[in-house]
Amino acid sequence: MHSGNPVFIPGPTNIPEHLRKACDMPTVDHRSALFGDILHPALDGVRKVLKSESAEIFIFSSTGTGGWETALTNCLSAGDRVLAARNGMFSHKWINMCERHGLDVQIVETPWGAALPANRYEEILAADANHEIKVVLATHNETATGVKSDIAAVRSALDASGHPALLFVDGVSSIASMDFRFDEWGVDVAVTGSQKGFMLTAGLAIVGFSAKAMEATRTGTLPRTFFDVHDMSKGYAANGYPYTPPVGLINGLKESCHIILEEGLENVFARHHRIAEGVRKAVRAWGFELCAESPECYSDTVSAIKTPEGFNSTDLVTHAARKYDVAFGVGLGDVTGKVFRIGHLGRLTDVMALSGIATAEMCMADLGLDIRLGSGVAAAQEFYRNGSAS
Repeated sequence: MHSGNPVFIPGPTNIPEHLRKACDMPTVDHRSALFGDILHPALDGVRKVLKSESAEIFIFSSTGTGGWETALTNCLSAGDRVLAARNGMFSHKWINMCERHGLDVQIVETPWGAALPANRYEEILAADANHEIKVVLATHNETATGVKSDIAAVRSALDASGHPALLFVDGVSSIASMDFRFDEWGVDVAVTGSQKGFMLTAGLAIVGFSAKAMEATRTGTLPRTFFDVHDMSKGYAANGYPYTPPVGLINGLKESCHIILEEGLENVFARHHRIAEGVRKAVRAWGFELCAESPECYSDTVSAIKTPEGFNSTDLVTHAARKYDVAFGVGLGDVTGKVFRIGHLGRLTDVMALSGIATAEMCMADLGLDIRLGSGVAAAQEFYRNGSAS
């Protein structure tokens, strides 16, 4: 794959050169005050990106999957009941992790392409008179299907039912790219990673804990060692870690937060929406449909695009890589072979997005799909030129 071409997978995303250089630093003593000058600005920056005043931020050497495990093992005990909807590959994987930790998962099966069923959550929570459900899981942005869910509606379901369950949110492919409101939405644990909206390599699990979640860590008894937030807190107090930290990557995260906040969160979100809408205009011009069922759940970080019946969408992804050195995302789980995915998050521009749209069109034409070269590009160009969703 040619390193000069941008990638159009929904993570890891394209790394800006100045962030790559921020990670490329000489060895420093991670037990010195110098590391504290890197660590604490990174923690403060993440807190601001989450739109929180008080969340406790923890950064582990891991990925978003490690962030899921951090949330579960610090707050829960074996046999605790968890409420979750399965509407895509990543909600499925988090459910699977719960089950492997001995948790009792109440699963709401949901079509792949649909958002989380907040109304159904409310019914279940209202019926749970003994408050046996300890946690509600919510995948903010289902990366496999390009579906965004309404986390505020999930919080409303909890509040309307008067239920004390914690709210855990997977924001791996949304945080730092789409609006995320930790405090306003009453999120108790938010999970993300370094390799998507933060525009770095994979390697950091980034989590935010509310005061209520921190209180739950005092009673949770699931085994934890590497992901123990109390060990991490003690390390932070001494400007360090309980083990050797990835200093260069954390320095990159510090710089990433600076870049995001300098651009302005609302500007970052607007840029992602604009680029995504251009891709959606192209999809409509091709005569194709998104996996996401309706506009209110369209993701601004990844579009999962349905291909015609009888066509294996994986062939398009493979062809793009072999002939044009461009990476798109394959379909996962229940939508394997049915969709291909265009990731449009991180440090992406209108012009970069147009190159991805054009490449997808060439692949479709090469593989015999009924596509007019330039149709999607023209639709996206018209939108990007005018800058509105009209």
